[in-house]
Amino acid sequence: MKSCFRSIGEKQFHEHMNQRIPEYLYEKGNITRLIFFTALFALVFINIYQPFGAQNWFPVSEIMFFLFSSMIILTGVLVVVVSRILMIRHGRKKGLLMWQYALWILAEIVAMAMFYTLFERMILHDLRSFREMFRQSFINTSLVLLLPYSILWLYFALRDKVKKLEILNSGKTEPGIPLNQMLNFTDEKKELRLSVRHDQVFWIESADNYIRVFYLNKGKMAAFMIRNTLKTIENKFVHTSLVRCNRSAIVNFDKVKVLRKEQNGIFLVLDHEEVPDIPVSKTYASRVLARFSESA
Repeated sequence: MKSCFRSIGEKQFHEHMNQRIPEYLYEKGNITRLIFFTALFALVFINIYQPFGAQNWFPVSEIMFFLFSSMIILTGVLVVVVSRILMIRHGRKKGLLMWQYALWILAEIVAMAMFYTLFERMILHDLRSFREMFRQSFINTSLVLLLPYSILWLYFALRDKVKKLEILNSGKTEPGIPLNQMLNFTDEKKELRLSVRHDQVFWIESADNYIRVFYLNKGKMAAFMIRNTLKTIENKFVHTSLVRCNRSAIVNFDKVKVLRKEQNGIFLVLDHEEVPDIPVSKTYASRVLARFSESA
């Protein structure tokens, strides 16, 4: 029985680690909050707890120590700033899974710990072994980063839940997108090419350097071709019910009436007889299933 529960727990853990990280972790506002709060937390932490042998850094008054330590902390936090900029660029292009995000945070801890270790060795001329200094810096840096990261993740998740609850109560599909609002599709030069009511769009597919928007026109399915990429469309309508389901297609989730899971994969059945069943690739399966869980 214990082995059975253990195997179920391991399976759930693996499934969780292979899910994509929440979209709110990519939001610029949340990134700014994370950097600011982490810097503030680190500054308070180092002045109260005084890790890294901080009490021996500068034989100066408490006020001067605060100023010096502030400069050092802010220099170290630059690691987080650079890391998050890279994460936004990489994540929006390819996405990040949970296990990849965990490795990303580990890399931030190692980089910042290395910075403080080199600072102690080269600037403060600490005589301890490099291994011992790095070990202690790694422990302290883990506290400096993981505590504010954990607090903010809970805060971001709570804000996201509240936002979704407000959406449900207001009768909207996603933040700021009513069912009858027009979706504006532009080409690669940002010129408007097509404007369609949100509830009339069924799916969008890529065709080399073009996309085809399939929508309902006078009761019949119509298609309109625009020179643009599916990735651009995905990013533009990230806060709508348009969801990427494979490398070549985005579907309007409000039009999905059946999710069919077969041996050869998952398929979406849309609410129109002219629309073919659309396959869901493994890359996007967790995101699609999460949408069904949210609406359940």
